[in-house]
Amino acid sequence: MPKEDTIKLEGKIEELLPNMTFRVTLENGMTVLAHLCGKMRMRNIRVFVGDVVKVEMSPYDLTKARIVYRQR
Repeated sequence: MPKEDTIKLEGKIEELLPNMTFRVTLENGMTVLAHLCGKMRMRNIRVFVGDVVKVEMSPYDLTKARIVYRQR
C-alpha cells in the first residue's frame, strides 16, 4: 500500500507496553496500539508517557498505528 493511503493523526502516549509497543489515545478519542517506525528505532528516539506524537494508520485496520514523529 502506498504511503499516501495512510491516515495521519495526532495522539498522546497513555501506556508503555512490552516490545516497544504503546497505547495511544488519538485526538478523536479512539485508543490504538502503536509501535515505533524504523527510523525512530535506528536513531534511538525515546517516547515516554504523556508525549504527543503523530501516528499513521492503515484504513484497513483502525486499531493499530505506527508512530512517525514525537512533538517537542
